[in-house]
Amino acid sequence: MNIQEKMFLFLSWVRQDYRPVSIAHRIANYSRSDVILIALFFLSVFCHVSFAPAVMAGSADDDKQNRSATLVIGKVTQNPQKHYGHLKPIADYAAEKMQDLGIRNAKVLMAKNNETMIEYLRTGQVDWITETPYSALVFEHEADAELLLLKWKRGVARYHTLFFSLADGNINSLQDLLGETIGFEDAGSTSSFFVPAVELLQHGLPLLHLTSPHTKPPPDKVGYIFTGSEVNTSIWVGKGIIAAGAFNDHDWEKEDHMPAPLKKKMRLFHATDSFPRSLEIVRGDLDQKIKKRLKEVLLGASTDQAASVALRKYQKTTRFEEFSPEQLQQLQKLRELLESVTSL
Repeated sequence: MNIQEKMFLFLSWVRQDYRPVSIAHRIANYSRSDVILIALFFLSVFCHVSFAPAVMAGSADDDKQNRSATLVIGKVTQNPQKHYGHLKPIADYAAEKMQDLGIRNAKVLMAKNNETMIEYLRTGQVDWITETPYSALVFEHEADAELLLLKWKRGVARYHTLFFSLADGNINSLQDLLGETIGFEDAGSTSSFFVPAVELLQHGLPLLHLTSPHTKPPPDKVGYIFTGSEVNTSIWVGKGIIAAGAFNDHDWEKEDHMPAPLKKKMRLFHATDSFPRSLEIVRGDLDQKIKKRLKEVLLGASTDQAASVALRKYQKTTRFEEFSPEQLQQLQKLRELLESVTSL
């Protein structure tokens, strides 16, 4: 990782946690020479000292030219350090296949939330993103992003959401959730918020967001609360704090998400249809030649030995594929209910 990339990560960390103790902890991970360069960078920004790395110098025309020669992959994350290593290799691989189109390098751009990524897409600062269906459809709706390909993340193309409750409880169907509370992971989750919320709405069950698990929803609504993690959902259901939970079938099989002792006490009472797990999307106004080449490169990556390391780091992706008519229909179904969920 070069110094410009290290400075990017450092700035991303600082934006998330600017307490002196946290900044000091981050600095401890850098070499002395890197710390000096970062310090000089801050001096140049805040004290107008006449120092700046070469990549930061140049005219607006130079910046525009550099941007047009750069393929930018983006990610919404609160952990830039973790995801940088996942994204940069696949971006480098794709950029290398586009040199005849004027692409000379690849960059990673992180956003702390969907709102920031929407801004990046609208302003052309990011070209390509990997996302789950919920965020992908939000970006499509809010920033005219385009769904490009289906990604086989960790060798899995699709999954479904499971609804569960205590086996000795009174929840045996979705209708039984009226007047009760269900736990979802967080507001950005596809399989543990968006899809189960859509499922409940399609069954005619109104939803009410609760901020406390101890608040009782009215008898004609299903209360929902964000637990923060799959294992919290499992524990809250297991302890009878909430009546039910919902997350995907792969999380159901993970010991750290659904511990075996709790799993023995649970009943699966409903499952959704399968839906795509991960999507590759691009900004709508991306140059058509670059968009076409990116699609070709990703579709061929699984048979290219040179892509093996990049694919493994890219969330152990095994391949990319075009959307089937069935998958397009599933996405359209989710798309039609997007506003009803985002307005909750």
